[in-house]
Amino acid sequence: MERFDNSPEIALEWHRQGLGAALATVVETWGSAPRRTGSQLVIGGDGRIQGSVSGGCVEGAVIVEALEALDEGEARLLEFGVSDEDAFAVGLACGGTIRVLVEPVGKILSEEMLAELVTARGRREALAYEVNLTTGHRALKRGAYPDRMRMDRSGFEEDGQTFVLVHNPPLRLIVVGAVHIAQALVPMARIAGYDPVIIDPREAFASENRFPGETILHDWPDEAVAQLGLDPRTALVLLTHDPKLDDPALEAALAADVFYIGALGSTRTHSKRVERMRQAGFTEAQIARIHGPIGLDIGAAGPAEIAVAILAQMTAVLRGRA
Repeated sequence: MERFDNSPEIALEWHRQGLGAALATVVETWGSAPRRTGSQLVIGGDGRIQGSVSGGCVEGAVIVEALEALDEGEARLLEFGVSDEDAFAVGLACGGTIRVLVEPVGKILSEEMLAELVTARGRREALAYEVNLTTGHRALKRGAYPDRMRMDRSGFEEDGQTFVLVHNPPLRLIVVGAVHIAQALVPMARIAGYDPVIIDPREAFASENRFPGETILHDWPDEAVAQLGLDPRTALVLLTHDPKLDDPALEAALAADVFYIGALGSTRTHSKRVERMRQAGFTEAQIARIHGPIGLDIGAAGPAEIAVAILAQMTAVLRGRA
């Protein structure tokens, strides 16, 4: 599983410390390459590294090239074939081929542009970094490449020269209701790359013992979601069956731009929920965003299977399949 990559933040920090930094980015892969397109490695001027472009197969060569690129103040486009033997040595089934773009911070990737990128990422703002390998033109794009942003898919455009690196905020799951389904859903979501938060004012339910190591807020849901903020990389799942707890968070989500809203309950329960939202002044289009009864219809029985159905539906909505 890939966690949120903080390579841009580290590169900016090392550059400002006077250490020097280069960003190495996987721009293209063939075969069973060890790391996906967009994976990054930061190389400091003293040879220190953070991140990965190949899981250990070619890092040594990339470091050498990056240090030379830093000295010369130039970008480099590298291509490596990762043999089956090398791949097997780092725990992979088979090899592949990767292309890696090395960009020294300062002369190639300006400090100003990198700082703007880091600031945007800190605000959970989605944007794309665009570089033309022929002209060297670089830009940060907002509201561009909607398909790439939705699919988290970095890569080359059809011209074969324009590389687009997607910078999306980490996925976040807000769960209202620390019930049995939440106990199954939260670890599954974490495996899928989400940063989960559990909201429930009932401390007997939302306890460290029931959710070890997780972020738990004992506030009322409307106060908690206001504190957390809601954005297009956030999914909201309502599991309490209690309108006093669910509805305030639901109303906040309907007024925001979260990518997924799901609410537990039967068809009859959901009909009552829909009517309450109408009475609250929401439009039919807004109310239609609620997935209720929650989850894909896979015949789920028991908390764990219901959690699978919920996570599957979240994925389908995120990737434009539902």
